Amino acid sequence: MDQARKTILVREWIIFALSIGLGGHVALGLVLHDPSYTQDMGWNTVFIGLFLYVLFQALRSVYLAIRSRRVKPDS
Repeated sequence: MDQARKTILVREWIIFALSIGLGGHVALGLVLHDPSYTQDMGWNTVFIGLFLYVLFQALRSVYLAIRSRRVKPDS
C-alpha cells in the first residue's frame, strides 16, 4: 500500500472517529436533558454518529464539487 492510500485511510478513520465522538456528546446531552434516554444511549450514540459522518461526507463532496468548478484550467 502506497503512502497516499495510507494517508487517505487515516484521514477517513479520523473523520469517522470524530463523528462517533461528537455523536456520543450529543447523546449525552440528550440524556442530561431527559434521563429517559438512558436506556437507548448506546444506540443513539451510534446512529447520531453515523448521521454526522454521512452529513460531513455529503458537505465535503458538495464543497469539493464547488471548488473544482471554480478552478479554471491554465490556457
